[in-house]
Amino acid sequence: MFKDDRFKGLTLDDLKRDLVAGVTVGIVAMPLGMAFAIASGVSPEYGLYTTIIAGLLVALLGGSRFQVAGPTGAFIPILLAIVLQYGYENLLIAGFLAGIMLLLMGVFKLGQLIKYIPRSVTIGFTAGIAVIIFSGQIGDFLGLEGLEKKEYFHQNMIQLAQNLDSINIFSVLTAVIGLLIVIFIPKFFPRVPVLLVALIVPTVIAVIFFPSKVATIGSAFGGIPQSLPTFKFPQITWDKILMLWQPAFVIAMLGGIESLLSAVVSDGMTGKRHNSDRELMGQGIANMVTPLFGGIPATGAIARTATNIKSGAVSPFSGIFQSVFVLATLLLFAPYASAIPLAAMAPILMVVAYNMSEYKSFAHILKLKSGDSLVLATTFLLTVFVNLTMAVQIGLLLAGISFIKRMSDALDVEEVIPVMTKRNGLTSSEEYDTTCPQLSFYTIDGPLFFGAADRFESTITRSINKRPKVLILKIKNVPMLDATGAANLESLITDFHNMGGTTLISEANKDVLDMLKITGLYEKVGHEHIFTRSEDAVDYGLSLISVEKCTVCSRAGRTSCQSFKTSEELEESS
Repeated sequence: MFKDDRFKGLTLDDLKRDLVAGVTVGIVAMPLGMAFAIASGVSPEYGLYTTIIAGLLVALLGGSRFQVAGPTGAFIPILLAIVLQYGYENLLIAGFLAGIMLLLMGVFKLGQLIKYIPRSVTIGFTAGIAVIIFSGQIGDFLGLEGLEKKEYFHQNMIQLAQNLDSINIFSVLTAVIGLLIVIFIPKFFPRVPVLLVALIVPTVIAVIFFPSKVATIGSAFGGIPQSLPTFKFPQITWDKILMLWQPAFVIAMLGGIESLLSAVVSDGMTGKRHNSDRELMGQGIANMVTPLFGGIPATGAIARTATNIKSGAVSPFSGIFQSVFVLATLLLFAPYASAIPLAAMAPILMVVAYNMSEYKSFAHILKLKSGDSLVLATTFLLTVFVNLTMAVQIGLLLAGISFIKRMSDALDVEEVIPVMTKRNGLTSSEEYDTTCPQLSFYTIDGPLFFGAADRFESTITRSINKRPKVLILKIKNVPMLDATGAANLESLITDFHNMGGTTLISEANKDVLDMLKITGLYEKVGHEHIFTRSEDAVDYGLSLISVEKCTVCSRAGRTSCQSFKTSEELEESS
């Protein structure tokens, strides 16, 4: 197992700093936990349960000193879709399955693989999620009545348009006050817990000046229980696993990506290093345990982790203190949360959506007008108008195709006139204007893999239709050779051999040579036809050609290849 040194060497002063940081993050986490739960289609207390349990377990078992876990905005579309399509109980099962997947990713050390997901895909679905979160708060911001959460974006937009005549001016006023607080308080009072203030001030104003005029947590959800969550193991069947594995996989991938990204951000802020595989295991265990107490999926939260660091956190104890603080607050003050207007939570989520949209990166990639732009736009549109599961699958597929296309275009096959070399112990560096018709020399630059193998074979096949005697392939700049590339190379060599020619290979690197040996091509070409220097390959190739059959040398009346010079000729030319 992993060696954990995150708790070593702590002093009493360090614990005090962790306590301050934990309380600070807890103040930020509570309104977000409730808001994310409501936006995901479940009761707000489940967001608090997730903040408490996941935050505690990730702090204890994760791979980062400063990671703060809990519900995040990235999960909202997929969780809401699961709730609408399958129900809350099946959401718990999907979260449990996602936890198992994350745990297995950590056990099998797949933490590094998640980093290979293209940025065009992550920016695309992140921007799509931001649009869904923002648009999902318009109804509460305006206080519209008669709205029901729908699975698809266009259905929700149609509903909003149909119910615009029910705008509640008191809800709009409450929301605008909250929005102004979220925007301007950090500019003038950066140390004030703005999210908590953005909930308390509009709530107090609504209770004093227009009570019962706006929808609240109490009127919508019946309040928040002033008690600990109860343990209940979900009824998992094989049919439910088959039904939920795809959304569970998306939850696991999103959770893995966001948690590792958050850990990387914390590394950059502190100079420490996280253990990505341990982090995935910690996230996996947290997501397996949280649903047993009614909680929703969780991951590392970048904003809360950054707040934790800026507040002076030293060790994972800050995450533990955060969970204890939220739990104590739940037990002591839960009844007061019933008075919080939904319109006060809407601007908080709108600002969260704006901040997570990465609109500058989105616009930059879109302006490239490249394969990345297509991947970005497709992932974004599918996230908004279909679902996140489809968006990620299609986005990764398009990204893979785009990558293969770029790599295949990188392969360059060029016929060159070789620089002739040694003869009688002397060296000539002269390049000849006439290519020897019996010797063809090609340099191959780029990976010789399945995406480029056919183009490689067809290019050389077309170029050697004059049937030379010797074919030299310089593959110094071929970094890799896969099974398809090897098969096409073998086909080329076989066809050329059947034409009576000889193939020579020069300057192959170790990986390519190993692949030639594994596939049997090394023996087929012959070890005597594989050279470490192209000059030696040219000399050997020239010794194989028939001068009397050469259209160049025979016209010149030469008895040796025109590319050779005798020692006397070399002396004369010097």
